[in-house]
Amino acid sequence: MRGANVKAVTGEPAYGLRNIKRRLANNTVPIIFAIFCLLGVYYAQVHPLFLINSVITRMARNSFLVLSLIIPVMAGMGLNFGIVLGAMAGQMALIAITHWQIEGLGGFVIAVLLSTPFAVLFGWLAGLVLNKAKGNEMITGMILGFFANGLYQLFFLFVLGGIIPMKNERLMLSSGIGIRNTVDLKAVKYALNDIIKLKLGGLVIPLFTFFIIALLCIMLWFLTKTKLGQDFRSVGQNMHIAEISGINVDRTRIIAIIISTVLAAWGQLIFLQDIGTLNTYGSHEQVGLFAVASILIGGASVTKATIGQTLLGTFLFHTLFIISPMAGQNLLGSPQVGEYFRVFVAYGVIGVSLGLHAWQKQKQAMERLKAEQ
Repeated sequence: MRGANVKAVTGEPAYGLRNIKRRLANNTVPIIFAIFCLLGVYYAQVHPLFLINSVITRMARNSFLVLSLIIPVMAGMGLNFGIVLGAMAGQMALIAITHWQIEGLGGFVIAVLLSTPFAVLFGWLAGLVLNKAKGNEMITGMILGFFANGLYQLFFLFVLGGIIPMKNERLMLSSGIGIRNTVDLKAVKYALNDIIKLKLGGLVIPLFTFFIIALLCIMLWFLTKTKLGQDFRSVGQNMHIAEISGINVDRTRIIAIIISTVLAAWGQLIFLQDIGTLNTYGSHEQVGLFAVASILIGGASVTKATIGQTLLGTFLFHTLFIISPMAGQNLLGSPQVGEYFRVFVAYGVIGVSLGLHAWQKQKQAMERLKAEQ
């Protein structure tokens, strides 16, 4: 009767209303940020061609990194703030090829090959630690990133030139110990982007880079259909049941983190070849934060993330990054306001999403308790 009454009043079945409400509730975050983007574009008064070009550039530059977060979420390990370890592996490889003066696409490919074993090692070590901190993987991954950053700085500020001999005036500090703060990557700048590039009017589209991103999306989709992908899902849903079913839970979780770390290393290489400059001690620091914020803005959570949510979130987050300073300038006379808004968005969306997740888990636990009673 209740369903019939709802249908009589609204003209559609009750389950239809519930479905719409559920969809709106599940997509609240991307809807809110889409509205922010539209308002920002309006107040920024930016030229459409400039905006589209900037968004295309940032999508090509950042999407691979954000996609590296999907596998750990599938395996129930939450959002991997530890991808900063992969970014460090990529940067180590770039410093090496710059020292050896290997240029162009060959240099980029060698950087990929060099970074992979380091990323596998870092991912394996991180996986071992995260297996000791089950249930607290995200904060543990963040702290791991800080710890690894200290070792990274120790190596490049003191060990190189101080313990390990290295002579290169373009790379080394004037004292001969440590790497310079900024490394010019002109040898591999646009090495990937320039392979196939489409110029359409005033638009410049790095087609080959987008092809690599599309290939990763296909590989991630295919992985979900394999035995390993099913193991990831099983472990993510319930580790105890997965273990009873014969799945080596710890090993599966380590594999998930290794894959994520390797993809992050490759993603950082794609990012930096587009930038053309390496901030030796800073380029990796915000990688985890911005990637996590991007995927959450797309509607993902710490327990579920899809390729579509990842790409949507990257688009919305970086659109806001482009228009925030100009909107701040036009509204309040200060582009710095836009910079503050960027930081607010990055930290705020992570905090709100984690709070909502904790609330939902508590609510589900209360519902199960009531059902048992």
